[in-house]
Amino acid sequence: MTTVGDPFGLAGRVAIVAGGGGAIGRAIGQRLIEVGARVVSLDLAGRDGPAGAQSIACDLTMPAQVDAAVQGVDRDAGRLDIVVHAAGIIRDARLWKLAADDWRAVMATNLDSAFWLLQRSVPILRRSGAGSIVMISSINGERGKVGQAAYAASKGGLEALTKTAAREVGAFGIRVNAIAPGWIDTPLTAQVPEEARRAALAETVLGRLGAPDDVAGAVLFLASDLSRHVTGQILRVDGGQLIG
Repeated sequence: MTTVGDPFGLAGRVAIVAGGGGAIGRAIGQRLIEVGARVVSLDLAGRDGPAGAQSIACDLTMPAQVDAAVQGVDRDAGRLDIVVHAAGIIRDARLWKLAADDWRAVMATNLDSAFWLLQRSVPILRRSGAGSIVMISSINGERGKVGQAAYAASKGGLEALTKTAAREVGAFGIRVNAIAPGWIDTPLTAQVPEEARRAALAETVLGRLGAPDDVAGAVLFLASDLSRHVTGQILRVDGGQLIG
């Protein structure tokens, strides 16, 4: 329940942030901690979540490891309320130059791992008859992007998965939404040529590029009861890059 003094109402809730060691995942975890949630970060060994989070080493592309981590959270906390998938990698190349291993790596990290996380988390969420799942997608999953065949396809698939899951679990009181950021300044986007960064800035009607905390704020909204009648939606956090 939300109140004026606690607008998000997330105190005491248990959240898993997959990819919690990345720039966006850490910002999301930090925001959830600040409003009183208990945060468990799942990421590769050595990629810990923010201070105050419990970090579990987990290769999210391995179903058995995801299952063990999620079951461990359920066993230790006795509940699960919020699930965020923020794991992602980029392997850019024009499609006729894209190596098969790079295609597979992007799909495994960006899309397959989201499915494993959903599959393992939904039965736990169903017990309480509530819960919020938030996927971190990209505007490039909607519009496509030259040189990002794998990345854009993975994010497009993630959005389709979000909508399908929302239809399947809504009857159990579980909501599923996705956030589609535009350009966010992170170590991941630092790999992209400066020319692309300048082009993204030129597209952005607010006149600045995004920061991880811009995404984290949107997650707080979708995780909370403030969005209790919102499901199956793709929320753009892009500074107006993709205004139709």
